[in-house]
Amino acid sequence: MPDAITPPTDAYAAFRLPAYRAFWLYRLFGSSAIQIQSVAVGWQIYQLTHDPLKMGLIGLAEAVPALGVSLFAGHVADVMSRRTILLMSNGLLLLATAALAAASLPMFHDFLLTHLWIIYAVIFFTGLCRGFLSPAHFGLLGQIVPPELYGNASVWNANVWQAACIGGPAAGGICFAYFGAAVTYGLSVLALLIGWVSLLPIPVQPVTPQRTEQSVVASIHEGLRFVFRSQVILGAMTLDLFAVLFGGAVALLPIYSDQILHTGAIGLGFLRAAPAAGSAVVGVYLSYYPITRRAGPALLWNVVGFGVSMILFGISTNFWLSMFCLFLSGGFDAVSVFVRWTMFQIVTPDHMKGRVAAVSSIFVGSSNEIGEFESGVMAKLMGTVPSVVFGGCMTLVVAAATALLAPKLGKLDLSTVKHEP
Repeated sequence: MPDAITPPTDAYAAFRLPAYRAFWLYRLFGSSAIQIQSVAVGWQIYQLTHDPLKMGLIGLAEAVPALGVSLFAGHVADVMSRRTILLMSNGLLLLATAALAAASLPMFHDFLLTHLWIIYAVIFFTGLCRGFLSPAHFGLLGQIVPPELYGNASVWNANVWQAACIGGPAAGGICFAYFGAAVTYGLSVLALLIGWVSLLPIPVQPVTPQRTEQSVVASIHEGLRFVFRSQVILGAMTLDLFAVLFGGAVALLPIYSDQILHTGAIGLGFLRAAPAAGSAVVGVYLSYYPITRRAGPALLWNVVGFGVSMILFGISTNFWLSMFCLFLSGGFDAVSVFVRWTMFQIVTPDHMKGRVAAVSSIFVGSSNEIGEFESGVMAKLMGTVPSVVFGGCMTLVVAAATALLAPKLGKLDLSTVKHEP
């Protein structure tokens, strides 16, 4: 769609800002740490249990607390320094990951095998911490970048996440294969520490004074009302919620790696990295040629592409074809991320960004973890391959339903969209 693309004057404009460079480094190392930890937990639980349901419970253990604190976290992000929130949350994540490293030492193997709840308890705590991250990320980005660079900053923010999703799983898989769980968690601790230090140069941003006088309940209600009155915001959140919920197969990758593709822990790391590689390629393209006009149709058709790629992945028994399908799924997802977050930054006033991001994390962020639980349950009931194919088909249904129920989203034009009242 050539008429939907407008080349920017400077593809690296956001990097001219020192605060954004520091934020970008923090995102690189912090996100890499989360990915390394995710691979280690998934493979460790698989080695200990070989049970898809127990693997799916990892996502549930993290999603429940994240969902529980999200709305409150959004309020906090609109009344408190977002930089301070990130420093505190990432510091606690570092301690939790260090606890996983200690519990995974060889001397505790037999104890851990009979006390598996320890891993789930730590993951539950990390879910609490991560519940505060998304509102603070989104709000701080809007403070350190001027409005005219929202699109450029959003695409590079998505790119750094995808870079972490490439390097993190690959590093985690290789490290786990050669050194085991404890060392892999230690690598995650190191990355978290570097990310925490990277936050320090970012100046403390002022809090909007009038927001501090509002009660917590009134503040949360205001954020919910804003989201549910906006057809484009609500439609985009709902679309991504169900696409990720049904279309994701991350929790089942250890089974594919071991029983279907026969590639082991190293293969798992590369399978986990493949979607991020696709997202990174498309993300770099979007940094030069961002989607502006006809962003709505682009969003919907790319969700369709995501669903088709997951169906093909589900039936593939060839490692390289499976990698390619996951690569494509990541590329399609990159368009969704770019359109959604650029639109959110433009439409949402600064004093509402924490709460809007919190609602988005309920719709989208935690759907990754709940999607892992859904994948585990469906694989237990239907079998691994049928559950992935079913999820891809449901993604196509969701895209069609969204096009019918949210026509404003289907007509979205990022070059004309403005703040909503």
